[in-house]
Amino acid sequence: MSTPTRRHVPVLIIGSGVAGCTAALTLADAGHDVLLINAGEDLADGNSELAQGGIIYRAAPSTAIPDDARALEKDILVAGHDYNYRKAVRYLCRQGPRCVERMLMERAGVEFDRNPDGSFNLTREGGHAAPRILHRADYSGKAIMDGLTAQVRKHPRITRLHRRAAIDLLTSHHQARTSQYRHEVGNRCLGAYVLNEESGEPETILADWTVLATGGVGQVFLHSTNTPGCVGTSVSMAFRAGVALANLEFMQFHPTALYEERTNRRSLITEAMRGEGARLLDQKGHAFMRNYDPRGDLAPRDVVAQAMMEEMLHSGAPCLFLDVSCVKQDLPTRFPTVFETCRQAGIDIRKEPIPVVPAAHYFCGGVLTDINGRTSMRGLYAVGECACTGLHGANRLASTSLLEALVWGMSCGKDLARRCTSERGLPTALARAIPDWQHEGNERNDDPALVAQDWTNIRNTMWNYVGISRTEARLRRAFEDMRDQVRHIHDFYKRTHISRRLVDLFHGSQTAYAITQAAMRNRTSLGCHHRVD
Repeated sequence: MSTPTRRHVPVLIIGSGVAGCTAALTLADAGHDVLLINAGEDLADGNSELAQGGIIYRAAPSTAIPDDARALEKDILVAGHDYNYRKAVRYLCRQGPRCVERMLMERAGVEFDRNPDGSFNLTREGGHAAPRILHRADYSGKAIMDGLTAQVRKHPRITRLHRRAAIDLLTSHHQARTSQYRHEVGNRCLGAYVLNEESGEPETILADWTVLATGGVGQVFLHSTNTPGCVGTSVSMAFRAGVALANLEFMQFHPTALYEERTNRRSLITEAMRGEGARLLDQKGHAFMRNYDPRGDLAPRDVVAQAMMEEMLHSGAPCLFLDVSCVKQDLPTRFPTVFETCRQAGIDIRKEPIPVVPAAHYFCGGVLTDINGRTSMRGLYAVGECACTGLHGANRLASTSLLEALVWGMSCGKDLARRCTSERGLPTALARAIPDWQHEGNERNDDPALVAQDWTNIRNTMWNYVGISRTEARLRRAFEDMRDQVRHIHDFYKRTHISRRLVDLFHGSQTAYAITQAAMRNRTSLGCHHRVD
């Protein structure tokens, strides 16, 4: 049976992390059909699977915090340098615990670690006033994704398609062959062009409603903890379609990624280790974080990452060290992922400190959305890391990412369920006016060596000029370089038969360009956007 190259579905969700799966389940549970696509071989191919620390729940009664929701609000605002959208902060803090209970504990059956007395084993991370983070050892993301994907796979109203890489959004202004639709004031999202990697051909997926949930942008930087597919797909597509974007300059760099001299591999070393007592040391074995912030090793991520870069720049050291000797818990049991990752790198963390460097980790900006995940374009939603709800402000508080994906995934699903019932879908005439993908050429210019060099240029430019520390001169150079790079990539590959490596490269170059533009416009040093001039 051949795969159709053109289809029309009620709801298309692009991306299958916590946000995408939660939105799909919420919508399907309400009785609506969903098409869930992702670029990987299976559902769990993104950053959600890699999350180690955990997800925010609520502080234990023993912490003597009378209103943990209000206390959490304060912690998020402090970490975000009060650049946050307060409505979004309040929404997450009030809705979060119940969403965790309903979707993860009751619906997906996720088992979080407990104490001998049956209470949850809550941990604390940087920027938090109290232990309030649920976890499953140090593979919390995998535990959550295992629970969600099991429910997605068996839901009769959710159709899954893998190895489908989104190419571009379909909109009434840009793709409709009938000029009548281009004269309408409001532009409307109509689905997406998607590359079927199995056939090698683009497909046209028309949708009454489209949800972007493609994750982050970390792979446009040289050092990143992100999975290979995190190239800014949603940002790139929204940018071209004229959808409102926000806070693109705020790229969070995780302070502790494993440094391996002979590889660019940058495995995450969870912040929970510092929450349990681990300390950052310089090359001489001295703890240094108190020199930069009274909170020491538990300062927010932007503070710690910037402090580490200062130490490395002044000393010329390629890395620093995380001393875990003060962690009282059994390391292989509490942090099995980190223990095994380090063991494979030849490091026994029970006997020696972990070499660490900062790495691009989490994107605080993205496609601008409201409380329900609605974007500025009719018919288009965005949830998860690709969306900017305003929650994080200028810097993300630890362990808010999974909770944001969960809360907005549920909110988006509920809102879509209401609209699918009460509002008219895509008009038949408009659907017919959208052509299938037109190949501009069949040349084979996607030489892996050429693509690899283009990526090297992008990643080095972004790391050196738009990285942890930024100046006007660096950003101007990056802007000029990325502008030329985008033009080069577009012109060179225009007549090339489309492929996954070209789709990713095109998205990555445009995302890098958009981030650079945003960083240039913001002359104020704040949070993740650290200006040193």
